[in-house]
Amino acid sequence: MASNVLAASFLLIFLSFFISGFNLLEAQMVPAVFVFGDSLVDVGNNNYLKISLAKADFPHNGVDFPTKKPTGRFTNGKNAADFVAEKVGLPTSPPYLSLLSKSNKSNASFLTGVSFASGGAGIFDGTDERYRQSLTLTKQVDYFSTVCEDLKQQLGSSGAQNLLSKSLFAIVIGSNDIFGYFGSSDLRSKSTPQQYVDSMALALKQQLKRIHSCGARKFVVAGVGAIGCCPSERYKNKTEECNEETNHWSVKYNAALASMLRELKSELKNIHYSYFDTYAVLLNFIQKPTAYGFTEVKAACCGLGNLKAKVPCLPIATYCSNRRDHVFWDLYHPTEAANRIIADNIFDGPSHYTFPLNVRQLIAV
Repeated sequence: MASNVLAASFLLIFLSFFISGFNLLEAQMVPAVFVFGDSLVDVGNNNYLKISLAKADFPHNGVDFPTKKPTGRFTNGKNAADFVAEKVGLPTSPPYLSLLSKSNKSNASFLTGVSFASGGAGIFDGTDERYRQSLTLTKQVDYFSTVCEDLKQQLGSSGAQNLLSKSLFAIVIGSNDIFGYFGSSDLRSKSTPQQYVDSMALALKQQLKRIHSCGARKFVVAGVGAIGCCPSERYKNKTEECNEETNHWSVKYNAALASMLRELKSELKNIHYSYFDTYAVLLNFIQKPTAYGFTEVKAACCGLGNLKAKVPCLPIATYCSNRRDHVFWDLYHPTEAANRIIADNIFDGPSHYTFPLNVRQLIAV
């Protein structure tokens, strides 16, 4: 009798593991997510760059992260990369440099994706000069090429191609290039704003082609947000209004980006993409805050001085208790609350925010 009960108990345990395992597999919508970009999606790469000024590995960053500790994310909790990973049933893609730093690095670390995103990075190699050090997009794609070779060695060419063709490749970059242009008399003397944003789109196209040549087929590309409305830009205006010139050229770049993606699709028939209109979503937060649960759209949550934008979110700064009410965490970056809504729209957004497909539809292709 006792043995029958014991056998039944083991059977129940086995079935529960089987069912939970089945659900986990069912919940995983893609094999891997590979992330390229800047501080909006950096999950800790810059922690490993010794002389970089663009770091978030100190309080009060991470105050709402599950560990309650700073991780290198430029926000109070999770960023958009974290939320997208959750939606596809995967852990957040780890920072590439954290894997390099481990003496017992295993190629298996790359099987569910990796993040190359780096605070201060731009499409152009010289964008990070004021931050001294970041992983430029060129360097990020160089690293990805190395990962490709690792995957081929581990899975074989066809196995690696199968994984990469079904994975998501997220690219969130461009804001630092636009800030860099308007902050540099040298850049402004070499090209008009229109020439500059057109060259940004062209340079990004070349990097997307490099990623594609390794086996990537599904791209999630975010446009630049309404960066003229960041606390850092409002702080420069006595009226605390958005910097309309910066916003204007963000819109112009996004138009060039959308056009470039259409061209790329016509040139490379086997790619699919989802373009996310970050600008429109962020502007909606600012113009209709109550619809999204926000009450503060101008000031940063963490910092010091007017709009908490005179001093960045350093350990000497103060931070707000009502973080869910704020669009911006610091001078430039969204709060976790804003990041969550951004990720919701990237994944399931309507066609006027994500086109020609949202990410859920992109996965199904």
